[in-house]
Amino acid sequence: AEIILPRYDFLLASPLLQGTTFETEMDWGGCKNFVTTCIVEGVRVFFIEPSNGMFKVGSVYSTPSEDEGKFEFFCKSALEFLLQTGRQPDIIHCHDWSSATTARAYWQDYHHYGLWKPKVVFTIHNLEFGAGAIGDAAMNAQKFTTVSPSYAGEVGGHPSVNPHIGKFSGIINGIDTDIWDPMDDQFLPIPYCSENTVEGKEAARNALRDRLGLRKDRDCPVIGVVSRLTSQKGIHLIKHAAYRTIDRGGQFVLLGSAPDPKIQADFNDLAHQLGGDMGAFFYAYDEPLSHLIYAGCDMILVPSMFEPCGLTQMIAMRYGAVPVVRQTGGLRDTVFDVDHDRERAAWEIHGSDDYTKEGMDGTNGFSFEGTDEGSLDYALNRAIDCWYNDREFFHKLQSRVMTQDWSWNKPSLDYIELYYSAIKG
Repeated sequence: AEIILPRYDFLLASPLLQGTTFETEMDWGGCKNFVTTCIVEGVRVFFIEPSNGMFKVGSVYSTPSEDEGKFEFFCKSALEFLLQTGRQPDIIHCHDWSSATTARAYWQDYHHYGLWKPKVVFTIHNLEFGAGAIGDAAMNAQKFTTVSPSYAGEVGGHPSVNPHIGKFSGIINGIDTDIWDPMDDQFLPIPYCSENTVEGKEAARNALRDRLGLRKDRDCPVIGVVSRLTSQKGIHLIKHAAYRTIDRGGQFVLLGSAPDPKIQADFNDLAHQLGGDMGAFFYAYDEPLSHLIYAGCDMILVPSMFEPCGLTQMIAMRYGAVPVVRQTGGLRDTVFDVDHDRERAAWEIHGSDDYTKEGMDGTNGFSFEGTDEGSLDYALNRAIDCWYNDREFFHKLQSRVMTQDWSWNKPSLDYIELYYSAIKG
C-alpha cells in the first residue's frame, strides 16, 4: 500500500518525517508540483507540494470555498502522479469529502487515458460535512463504506447514501495498539496488563491525582472524559456527568477543549464551580495526560449524540477503563452493556450463540439510549453502584475489557475482502 497526501507546511515539524527525500516533479494544474516521499511506520507515503503555495498554510481547513478548490486540486494532482509515474494500483481508496472528487475525476479523466487498472473505494468518516461531494463519490465508487456497521444503518436513508445502498457497508475502525499499549507506555508509572490490572491502574490513579491535584485519601471511583467539546460529543451530558460523579462521591477528570468560544466559556464556568480536589478540568491537547487518564480512571464516559466510530471507548478498554457510552454508531458496535447485551456480546466478541457458557461473557461496559440527563444517569449510576457495591466484579470487568481485541486485526481482513469484491466488480 502507498499513501498520497498534500504536503502542508505544518507536517515539516513531525519527527516521523525527518527522512523525507525528493521523488519527482511534474507540471500540472498550471504549476510545477514537487513530490517528496518518506517511509512512515513501514508504509510508503508521498507528499504533493504545488509551487502555487496552496498548502503552505498552518492548518488543514480554512474557508469552505478555499478548501473546496484546494482539495479538488490535490485529488487531481494525486491521480496525475499515479499516471505520470506509471503506477497501476488495484484500488484507489479515498476518504471523506476532502478527497471525494477523486472518484469522478478518475473515471472521467484518467481511466481511459492510461491509468486503466484501479477500482475505487470510498469511506465516509462523518456525513456531517460535504454531503454533496460524498454523494458524488458514492455514485462513482465500486464500493463505499463508513466506519461502523451501526453508523451505516443510521445514515442509510440519507440522500447521499441511499441511491447507492447496495454497495454500502460499515467496517469498524481499529486503534493503534503500539501507541496505546499499557505494557509499554512511557507516560505511565508502571507497565500493566489484564493479569495485574488492579495494581497497574492504582499506580496510574495515584500519578493522575498527583498531576491534577486531586485528593488521594478517598476510596472513590475516578471518571474521565477525553473529548473535543462540541455539540456532537454530548456537552450537556458531559456537564451533567461532572455534577453527578462528584455528587456520588467520585472524582471527575476532563481533558478537552471547545473550538466554539461560547461553549469553552461554559466549561470554564464549570471548572470554577467544580474544580478542586474532587474535579480536574484541563482545556488543552495533551497526549501524555490522555494516556494517564485512560490508565488512571475507572470509567471513561463517551455520551455522543452521534459517533461514526469513536476510538475513545476502545482506547479506554485497552487500559482497563470501563466505558460508559450512549448507544449510537460505533459506540453501539463496540460496547456491550453488562446488564442488557450478554447475548449480543457473546456473538460479537466470541462468535458464540450461548452467552451462558463458560468464558463467553463478552460484556464490557454500561450504555444508555436517550439524549437526556435521566438516560445518562441510568448508565452512570449503574456503573458507580457496581464500583461501590461489587468491587470484585468491577475489577474482573476491567481485566476482561483489557483482553478484548480492538486493533486493526479484524477490520483489515474486512477491508481486504472488500477490496477483492470491488476488483471483481
